[in-house]
Amino acid sequence: MNPLIIPLISVIAGLIMIVFLRYFQNMERMSMIEKGLNPFDNQSLKRSRISPDNTLRFGLLLVGAGLGLLIGAIIAPYTQSEGIQVALVMIFGGAGLLLSYVIQIKNDKKAQE
Repeated sequence: MNPLIIPLISVIAGLIMIVFLRYFQNMERMSMIEKGLNPFDNQSLKRSRISPDNTLRFGLLLVGAGLGLLIGAIIAPYTQSEGIQVALVMIFGGAGLLLSYVIQIKNDKKAQE
C-alpha cells in the first residue's frame, strides 16, 4: 500500500468539508434574506476578529514547543531516555503559555490605569 494514500485522502476530505461548510453557510444566509432578515445580525455568521491575546498565546506556545524540540534533539544522543523530546516540548510549551499569561496580566493592568 502506498504511504501517501492516507495524507492524500485526509487533504481531499478536508477540502470537501470546507466546500460543504461554505455551501451550507451560503444556504443559511440566502434563507435569512428570503425571510427578510439581515444575515449579518446573526452572531454565528459574523466573522470573528483576530484577538492579539490569542495570537500572543499561540505564538509563545509554538516558540516554546520549537525550543523544546531543538533542545531535545541536542540532548537526545547523550541520554538513554526515549521520551526526552516529548517532555521538553511539554515543559517549554507550558512555559510559553505561562509567559503569555504574565504578559496579558501586565497588559490588563496597563489598560486599567
